[in-house]
Amino acid sequence: MAIFSEEQKNYYMSQALLEAQKSLEKNEIPIGCVIVKNDAIIGRGHNAREEKQRAILHAEIMAINQANALEGNWRLLDTTLFVTIEPCVMCSGAIGLARIPQVVYGARNKKFGGTSSLYQILTDERLNHRVRVESGILEKECATLLQTFFKQKRALQKTPKK
Repeated sequence: MAIFSEEQKNYYMSQALLEAQKSLEKNEIPIGCVIVKNDAIIGRGHNAREEKQRAILHAEIMAINQANALEGNWRLLDTTLFVTIEPCVMCSGAIGLARIPQVVYGARNKKFGGTSSLYQILTDERLNHRVRVESGILEKECATLLQTFFKQKRALQKTPKK
């Protein structure tokens, strides 16, 4: 299991935030993800559900797909996934299936969280693969990005159309 300094965690989460900005530019929910192995980013992803009209194109799924292709292996052993918000149930399942041993996320996901808020899929002892989970890295920046996006969306919905 990789051990990261606070500086490294902040750096990799800032890279995930850059991915989230890509989603924001496409009017997607701004969530970003990077997968790290041996101090190198081997997978990047951002939400692309609206752009590609695919329900499963969450940031984590995109990053896992890219890392699988680069590694030439479905198992992503010795990696760490950094994501701006707590993974949902689907992404938590994909993380476990990819055998990613460590997840670091920024903000909690109180409505859809699959790692700690609603469910604890990654640490459930009934499953054969458990993941070390750490939260709160650049939490304020990650949460603010999402909150601002949804405030703007709600404001647009309230604006009368001409």
